[in-house]
Amino acid sequence: MAVHDLYFKRQKQLRGEYTEVYQYDQIPRTLKNQIVFIWKEVVGVDTWYARTQEEGQKSRFYKQIYSILLKELGLEKFSTEKHYQDPFFRRIEGFFKEVEDVEIELSIVELVFSNAIKLRRLSATESPSNLNFIKELNQRFRENGVGYQYENDQIIRVDSEFIHAEAVKPALQLLSNPMYKGAQEEFLKAHEHYRHGRYDSALTDCLKAFESTMKIIIHKRSWVCDKNAASKKLIDCCLANELIPKFWTDQFNSLSNILTSSIGTPRNKLSGHGKGNDDIEVPEHLIQYVLHMTASIIVFLIKAEESLK
Repeated sequence: MAVHDLYFKRQKQLRGEYTEVYQYDQIPRTLKNQIVFIWKEVVGVDTWYARTQEEGQKSRFYKQIYSILLKELGLEKFSTEKHYQDPFFRRIEGFFKEVEDVEIELSIVELVFSNAIKLRRLSATESPSNLNFIKELNQRFRENGVGYQYENDQIIRVDSEFIHAEAVKPALQLLSNPMYKGAQEEFLKAHEHYRHGRYDSALTDCLKAFESTMKIIIHKRSWVCDKNAASKKLIDCCLANELIPKFWTDQFNSLSNILTSSIGTPRNKLSGHGKGNDDIEVPEHLIQYVLHMTASIIVFLIKAEESLK
């Protein structure tokens, strides 16, 4: 399972046809075909009549995916189904290739890959290298200029490859520590809200993730702080307990001002209170900024805590 650097790809790169400008509203046919190839390589395809234990496992895998999709989409069957004896893989493949709703398309991708990971982890002979199929999926997204990645069992939206690599991905890796489970869930929820255009909810969960990270560090270190404290008091507590060296206090005070203005203040002004008679529209660029700022700050806080003696 690999992505091959073929001649036509190198020529596209030489012509500058690969950019970091992503689109989010369509999954190209090429990408859909590549995703289906990965499914086949990872799980295989089922048959109408399972003759072996392995074939039965494949059939159960795709039947579960099929049943979940029908139930969640409120369908009796897929509109693309042609015969009642079609294997479940063929039914899912046909629907996935024909549906033209990016949220449904991504839901199918997320569902199949999250279950494929669970399936592979159940194998006693499994090696971590087999998770290369997730790396391949993410590379296929990038190659096709589609701004999504599969991280921590979820599809998340990517607006800048550099920021994603330098801030979002490291934050998710650090938050994967079970100790930070609550903050991780809030951070992932913020991305989920963002992907679905629920910008006010995204702001709220950014702040929750930021505050939860500080609360977890404070609790771990047994520092004295009100458990119901908001971001400003949590920051003050972290400063008072030298989460960073004393000689950097001035810089951290500046950072705390950025934090409260870029995360706390937008959330308080735009989403944390009643809107009255006027609908307040949270601009997309503000959400992008706050998501990236939240990721960077989470990385900073956890790394700073790890460096404490």
